Amino acid sequence: MDAADTGPEPVALANLDIEPILGLPAVLRLTVGELKEFVRQTHTKTDLATLCMQMYYVLMALSQDAFALDMQARALRLRRVYRITGPARPRLRLLAFMAQGNMLNNAPLDFMVAHNGIALDLVYVLPDEPLPQPLPAHDVAMVAIGENAAQRHLLEDLQALLQRWPRPVVNAPLHVLHCARDRACALLQGIPGLHYPHTLRVAAHAPLPMDFPLTLRPVDSQGGNGLERLFHADELAAYYARHPANSYYVARYQEYQSDDGQYRKMRLLLIDGRPFLCHLAISPHWIVHYQSAGMENSAAKRAEEERAMADFEHGFARRHGAALAQLAQRLALDYVTVDCCELRDGTLLVFEVDSRGLVHAADPQDLYPYKPAAMQKAFDAFAQALEQRVVAGINGLAGPVPG
Repeated sequence: MDAADTGPEPVALANLDIEPILGLPAVLRLTVGELKEFVRQTHTKTDLATLCMQMYYVLMALSQDAFALDMQARALRLRRVYRITGPARPRLRLLAFMAQGNMLNNAPLDFMVAHNGIALDLVYVLPDEPLPQPLPAHDVAMVAIGENAAQRHLLEDLQALLQRWPRPVVNAPLHVLHCARDRACALLQGIPGLHYPHTLRVAAHAPLPMDFPLTLRPVDSQGGNGLERLFHADELAAYYARHPANSYYVARYQEYQSDDGQYRKMRLLLIDGRPFLCHLAISPHWIVHYQSAGMENSAAKRAEEERAMADFEHGFARRHGAALAQLAQRLALDYVTVDCCELRDGTLLVFEVDSRGLVHAADPQDLYPYKPAAMQKAFDAFAQALEQRVVAGINGLAGPVPG
């Protein structure tokens, strides 16, 4: 057993015998018949915590989110450490710090490690409770907890604990807070070639300190829920009635429609500041999400995404390399997603930065045959970045590995 002094409560690491569970990407790959048989086999397990957490992933795959979260809560009352099924001989062992909740709360790292030989253990951090002891032995740890108001105290408490963690750590907890929309806006102003629309956090019904058109969304909302574009002050009352909340993000609306009338949004993943293109969504609506953009119904859209991925390193990444490097430096996050687009004048418009953005290779290969190779570059870079930290023995709280 390893032990290290982290302050008043040293953390103990041990080679724990944990029954693994299938993560979400593995569950999603099961056919209907395979899923039924898997659920039947899962219910023969004698360990109730493992059963409940496995059913959490099954129910998430079936879009039964409320039921899934109830199963997760039951599991966490019994145990707080879980293992995702992985390689028998992993290239390294990753421990992820998680908050109770789903992909709106945590980076879905099971998608990241499904293609690069990394073993993944999860430890759930609960408010006002110490970490369970001992924790699984690991080579590197990562803060998967995302930024939102409910998790701010978790991240603050975790920061003090991880300052003297016995293994390298990716993503300092307090730097995760840089992803708040108003804080990211303040941090990213003045970068040449980059535009982050003026964004403020305001109380409900408070005067809005910017001109129309603007966008409003409830604080901590995700997936476009409650996001609307308003053109006149007389629209505010109806908006607040539709989306009641205590506080909102208000942002100056930046038009970004392309010459062909479509809207485009790219998701980049920055690993130690190096960008990778994860998807390009093309939609007739100004709120662009890959799931609703109709990419699966348009060969032309998919062909454009394929070209963007093929040309990314020598095109987009070079054009915006300096701006992205400054963005990464100011956010001080080792791993972060950036939703953005290129305006007609060549400016990089940034919509959002997030340490928990979904990065995956789960799209059907018959429709997206170009994606696996493109995404493998990101998966390999992630594994290599972790390995660099292990070799150098550098704690990620200090920033990216030099050189």
